[in-house]
Amino acid sequence: MSELKRTPLYPEYEKSGGKTVDFGGWDLPIQFSGIKHEHEATRTKAGLFDVSHMGEIMVQGPGSLELLQKVVTNDVSKLTPKRAQYTFMCYEDGGTVDDFIIYMLDNNQYLLVVNAANTEKDFEWLKEHNDKDASVKNVTPDYVQLALQGPKAETILQRLTDADLSQIKFFRFENPLYFYGAEAGAIVSRTGYTGEDGFEIYINAAEGRGLWNQILEAGKDDGLEPIGLGARDTLRFEVNLPLYGQELSKTISPVEAGMKFAVKVNKEHDFIGKEALKQQIENGPSRKLVGIEMIDKGIPRTDYQVFAGDEEVGYITTGTQSPTLKKNIGLALVKTEFAAEGTELFIQVRKRKLKAIVVKTPFYKRGQ
Repeated sequence: MSELKRTPLYPEYEKSGGKTVDFGGWDLPIQFSGIKHEHEATRTKAGLFDVSHMGEIMVQGPGSLELLQKVVTNDVSKLTPKRAQYTFMCYEDGGTVDDFIIYMLDNNQYLLVVNAANTEKDFEWLKEHNDKDASVKNVTPDYVQLALQGPKAETILQRLTDADLSQIKFFRFENPLYFYGAEAGAIVSRTGYTGEDGFEIYINAAEGRGLWNQILEAGKDDGLEPIGLGARDTLRFEVNLPLYGQELSKTISPVEAGMKFAVKVNKEHDFIGKEALKQQIENGPSRKLVGIEMIDKGIPRTDYQVFAGDEEVGYITTGTQSPTLKKNIGLALVKTEFAAEGTELFIQVRKRKLKAIVVKTPFYKRGQ
């Protein structure tokens, strides 16, 4: 059995009571003080996440834009330096290789931040399709990635820098941004995976532990807490942000997952999967991701079967009791004819079929 990988922040978890689990080959904290408590702290105050397990791939050189246009669904030509973009890489049939964010650092220089479990696969995919004058390098070990999320995130982080954080707009970033006491400049973007305001910070791996402790200290009077993977999942689920392997996969396309805003089938460049995705957009996909709310008492768990009458019409991709809404809810991939809001469905929970209804997503919006 191979040894679990650890981020540079691993020694800090114990200080805050972190309980770690094997997460895709990484030894990461599932919780510190309790999932529901951490979820609420992020929604109402602020939470600090170690997401250094995420992968970073640098694509640069004269052919970098052309390579990215060939492999991703969004239109990378719309980016300018210090702007970020959400996108997908797809297979020819429209299934998803991965979903990730592209940061345009400079002309002909892009940083791709990809899902941890897909880092090697994505790296190989990019290299395989690189027939341009582009350099593709896995730079994951160079970075520590922290996410500071919640309504007090900006107030807390502002205490650590002279840069005006209010000037960083959604899906934009500053680079380099300097924090007091840190020698290396950081990439600081207004992005996140929680539905709250906040920042994702990429800094030299050697500076990571110092910055983690600095942020916790700066936010202690505002109720800032370290947050584990458990709450990260419930937070992203409530705002309908997909998780690769559940809402997106080799067999689930971005269009089926309701993410066609990042699929630009009319962009000038052909890209892998374009024809299949175009067909899905024009004709409508045969399956759709929908939100469901339980009517009967029970929690819809991942992979539970979904029925309309006696017909099996899909399955649950993610489900739980929402910590914010206090309701049993789920995301389900179902046949399109059963995807309309208000449709009555049944979820197979062990030996019983429990009643549910299709509801609007996202389940939660900031400020509601």
